[in-house]
Amino acid sequence: MDDINRHYRFLNWRRRMREIREVRAARYRERLKRMLRDGDVLRYHGNSDEVGCFVAARPLSKRNRYFEVTIMDTGVRGMIAVGLVPPLYKLDHQPGWLPNSVAFHADDGKLYNGNTVGQQFGAKCSTGDRIGCGISLDCDEGQLTVFFTKNGAEVGSVDIPASPDALYPAVGMHSLGEEVLLDLNAEWGTDQDDGQMIVDSHEEDWARLHDIKATGMLLEYVGKGKSIVDVGLAQARRPLNTRCHYYELEIADAGEKCYIALGLARRDYPKNRHPGWSRGSIAYHADDGKLFHGSGVGDAFGPRCFEGDIMGCGIMFPRDFNLDAGDEGDDWDLDLVSPPAEVQNDLYANNEDEDKDEGEDLEGRKATVFFTRNGKVVGRREVVLPVRGFYPTIGMMSTGEKVRVDLRPLSG
Repeated sequence: MDDINRHYRFLNWRRRMREIREVRAARYRERLKRMLRDGDVLRYHGNSDEVGCFVAARPLSKRNRYFEVTIMDTGVRGMIAVGLVPPLYKLDHQPGWLPNSVAFHADDGKLYNGNTVGQQFGAKCSTGDRIGCGISLDCDEGQLTVFFTKNGAEVGSVDIPASPDALYPAVGMHSLGEEVLLDLNAEWGTDQDDGQMIVDSHEEDWARLHDIKATGMLLEYVGKGKSIVDVGLAQARRPLNTRCHYYELEIADAGEKCYIALGLARRDYPKNRHPGWSRGSIAYHADDGKLFHGSGVGDAFGPRCFEGDIMGCGIMFPRDFNLDAGDEGDDWDLDLVSPPAEVQNDLYANNEDEDKDEGEDLEGRKATVFFTRNGKVVGRREVVLPVRGFYPTIGMMSTGEKVRVDLRPLSG
């Protein structure tokens, strides 16, 4: 009889443990409706009459108390909401509309705190803006302070009755074409001082300037502009990373031929090669709208760009990405360039031999590089990241070309 009782107790225990696992699995499962998720990119997938909502798998906590959303496309109406919601939130409602939820809405800059009527809170947001939401560690028991940021600057805060482990990051959308980049592991307040120093000291941002003159944020081509070996190259001191994943340039002067290229390249990229022409680089070229990815032959990619246009480039990193090389910006060897290869008749000669002896190991993690033009995403391309990272790199090649560069357009 004792053996039978022990057997039944064991079966009950197993059933109970299975139920607990199922409840936990249901609790820690991300939920979305009328939304498509591609890696860290969320896109609206409805008919504009219905709200789409995404709720993260895990709530905010004292260890992970902040997240951010970068608006990649505002779509038709820009009705994007970023905030916190309780578990089992109804996915056909915008965050902030229902009780125990709170959200900052991009289209009107209002705060919605458990009500469909919002209160004026901050400025409206548009393509390229970065909206953050977090919880304060200094709050009374049973009371929680939720704060919101825009482009790295705090917009405001609100106190709500809740505990930290009861609120989940949420993103809502409500019109065609809306698209955002989600960062559930964003950090807040850890490197503000360093960031400010970097923003103020523009000349210190560049590790290499070959046939390019820097005056603040303005880069001017000063080369001969006679042949394909007269490339002017500007390469940033620091690679893109998860905290600074995007940069932009504005074409201040198209010069004679607008041979301007914006892209990313490995650290030891040859100084006399346009970004995108050689291995370990990718770039969007303004003069023909083509994408060059480690080859002298470009692919049709987007529209041509002209004076006044703003071109952007960024990386969608894997969720667990970590650049092990760290900040090695001061260790640059300015003579570390490959000898110029023999010039071929083809204007965009793809010098295979030039790449064979390059010193840097190019094997790394896969990521997605995206390009923008005037705030709209032009396209994407999957790449293998160099081990030391991808550095913002700009090329120019005709007399009179000038660009105005912002290496941190999303930092406020």
